[in-house]
Amino acid sequence: MTEDTPSQHSRARSLTISALKVLVSVGLLYVLFLRVDVSRLWHDARHASVGWLAAALLLYFAMILASTWRWRVLLRAQHVELPYSFLTQSFLVATFFNNFLPSNIGGDVIRITDTAKVAGSRTLATTVVLIDRGLGLLGLALMAATGASLMHHMVVGKVGPAVLWAGFGLGALVVTPALFFPESVTKLLQPLRVFHKEWVDARLEKLTFALTKFKETPAALVACFAGAVVVQAILVGFYVAIARSMDIPVGFAELAVIVPVSFIVQMAPVSLNGLGVREATFGFYFRQLGLPLESALLVSFMGAALIMLFSLSGGVAYMRRSVVS
Repeated sequence: MTEDTPSQHSRARSLTISALKVLVSVGLLYVLFLRVDVSRLWHDARHASVGWLAAALLLYFAMILASTWRWRVLLRAQHVELPYSFLTQSFLVATFFNNFLPSNIGGDVIRITDTAKVAGSRTLATTVVLIDRGLGLLGLALMAATGASLMHHMVVGKVGPAVLWAGFGLGALVVTPALFFPESVTKLLQPLRVFHKEWVDARLEKLTFALTKFKETPAALVACFAGAVVVQAILVGFYVAIARSMDIPVGFAELAVIVPVSFIVQMAPVSLNGLGVREATFGFYFRQLGLPLESALLVSFMGAALIMLFSLSGGVAYMRRSVVS
């Protein structure tokens, strides 16, 4: 009898984790669908306003453009110049991978690969994407905390303004040392040298150099963070347009809490791309607002469907890229 190889163990573990995520997603959706009138869901979805849905798609495209601009600001702070059109195409491809692969790591890999050659370092390209991600999370937390503070009539349970502001503060405490005290990051990562001293030292040197450049260009960091807040506001507007398409009485202020919190919850690696978890989060908050679960599922599912529809443009861009190469 032959022993299993490490790769077989890794593959089995990966399949088990994926199966558990599918089980969580399917289980949550099953419970939610037991509590709604599916025929009513289908009827309301079919009669959604095409004009409002088109507006939602335009807003999502605006979000892509704003996100690309943020990415470009950070790249230029590192003296990496790439055409805006190229970065937009790369972001679209990344969005396609994020929505059609089991995790959003694939999209980040695309962005890193597309910029590494011009940046002259994969470490530098990775650092830019990670800083972009970190500032984006701060913008997400700020939007959620601000929305919760404005929504005094919304019963938010344990996830209230204080918790969200604390999350924002904790995120700021994590990001600030990395951006303004690069040496602290290097010291924190020193234990990794036990694996391969020369390789790790080379990457830490590049990482410190990149973080030092960001420290010297605070305007780029401020612009990127402001852009992150704008991106979150546009995404809230995207869901507002979807709600309007089906005459669901939920406004920007309410969704400024619900949408960011749903994104935060989806980051927990317990489901398949947030499926089920996202709908449960929408359902919880909609019920607090006195709205039926059907409305929550309609907004959540329609949003996911439009995002996937839009993401197909990234798939087309990827195929065109493959043909050209």
